[in-house]
Amino acid sequence: MRKGLRGTSGKGEPPRAWQRMLSGRRLDLLDPSPLDVEIEDIAHGLARVARWNGQTVGEHAFSVAQHSLVVEEIAAHLRPGLEPRWRLAALLHDAPEYVIGDMISPFKAALGFDYKRFEARLETAIHLRFGLPAQTPSEIRDLIKTADRACAGLEAVQLAGFAPAEALRLFGPAPSGLSASLAPLSPSAAQARYLTRFHLLLESLGLEPGAHALNTE
Repeated sequence: MRKGLRGTSGKGEPPRAWQRMLSGRRLDLLDPSPLDVEIEDIAHGLARVARWNGQTVGEHAFSVAQHSLVVEEIAAHLRPGLEPRWRLAALLHDAPEYVIGDMISPFKAALGFDYKRFEARLETAIHLRFGLPAQTPSEIRDLIKTADRACAGLEAVQLAGFAPAEALRLFGPAPSGLSASLAPLSPSAAQARYLTRFHLLLESLGLEPGAHALNTE
């Protein structure tokens, strides 16, 4: 684990496994608590995490925050009338990356099960913090995966230098009727848009922005 996330804080003390967030929260990375999750920290982090390891065109990296906004839109395109809570789940689908970063798929595969378990614990804490089920229903998870894959295909061609035929082979055809022009935003702009969208979805669910709406269904 990278320096700053795990290391001794003093002679004889156990390794530190928490990270201090700008909100002042200290998130235990091995046993994350929903009470230590704040949307401002998530938005700030995701807006500064680059998709494709930063290997994209443009003045700014294409951030995970902006990617998440597009995935939410695609999920709603694929399923008109999608409930706000599942749109929120789509917006938050990569939220654990505010802590662990955006690892490319081949590296995730190399790390194996331990990485997946670590990511799942963070996702559960985030979901509980914002009133979502700890485990996303399989039907909705599949929908979000489809939207995520479609977004990756768009990014591959428009931003990451892939030939259309290669992107088609790797990510499949774009959903019918889907078109989007992707232009990377600055971190501050991506962060602001992510927060705005989050709060709109939260309002549609009847939740106060600062509420800890724990839900274990």
